[in-house]
Amino acid sequence: MTKTLDLHGVKHEDADRLIENFVLLNEPPLSIITGNSHKMEEIAIHSLLNHNINFVRWGSGVLKVL
Repeated sequence: MTKTLDLHGVKHEDADRLIENFVLLNEPPLSIITGNSHKMEEIAIHSLLNHNINFVRWGSGVLKVL
């Protein structure tokens, strides 16, 4: 089963730390739900790119860590 981080209700300033901890402490595949927030998606993508983590956009508002 794929572990999922749902960022609904998370403040933008807290998202980077949560994403970083989630992807570094868990084994892929993982899902990150950003919802409809363009800003939250940007934060998630930036965090993943900073750690050279492979991911794909999976529909609207979901990133899959490979």
